[in-house]
Amino acid sequence: MNLRRYDKEFKLNAIKLYKNGKTLIQVSQDLGVPESTLYGWLKQHEKEGSKSFPGSGNIKASNEEVWRLKKELDDVKMERDILKKALTIFSRTK
Repeated sequence: MNLRRYDKEFKLNAIKLYKNGKTLIQVSQDLGVPESTLYGWLKQHEKEGSKSFPGSGNIKASNEEVWRLKKELDDVKMERDILKKALTIFSRTK
């Protein structure tokens, strides 16, 4: 299945077409985007306004702390694994 990616500008233009009087079906047919996708964009834009569609690499404020904590957890796991290996090496008897 080939997933299509749409940039922020494309999504905002699709929303603008809808708000300028076209129906969801018309916008869907004109742009070749599924109606369900357009509906999701509309709902997200209504909910988040100018902060909607952050794109890749841009984390929403609500997800920023989760991302930071996951990164910290990964770092701690890596440190633990290094210490386990070091303990194994230093505890060997010669």
